[in-house]
Amino acid sequence: MDIQIKRYTKDKIPDVLNFEKRLREEENFWGWEINDAYIQAVEKSFDDSEFKNSISLLAYDGNIVIGRIDSTIIASHFDGAKKSYLDWICVIKSYRHRGVAQKLLEELRALLKNNNIDTLIALTASNEEAQNFYRNVPDSEMRDIGIWININ
Repeated sequence: MDIQIKRYTKDKIPDVLNFEKRLREEENFWGWEINDAYIQAVEKSFDDSEFKNSISLLAYDGNIVIGRIDSTIIASHFDGAKKSYLDWICVIKSYRHRGVAQKLLEELRALLKNNNIDTLIALTASNEEAQNFYRNVPDSEMRDIGIWININ
């Protein structure tokens, strides 16, 4: 398997939609629908300046997306620092345990380092497979507890 990592750009939306459909074929517990509203929101995000600090990478096996990682650079007056938040990393189930997620994370870390970002913060999924992945990320430590707060 020859994995290639590419930046997620607007022209790759059809590849990502295919990836998301394949995700659901192998595991159907994802929390959002692939409908017209979703597709329009994703398309619109590529033209919205609010997303200029977003970094999304895709892992390809040939011409098929098999994995994805999404993050955003965040700046805080708390300590005057810029960090990155890891929003999502996912690999199609049948491609897991082959180094795809590690390769995505490695490429993201290199991009962040080139942008003088020295910390990547992530909420970890609560399932055991995800927990095992994060426990084995080099130069990382599990600390603090994440919370999701809905703004109603």
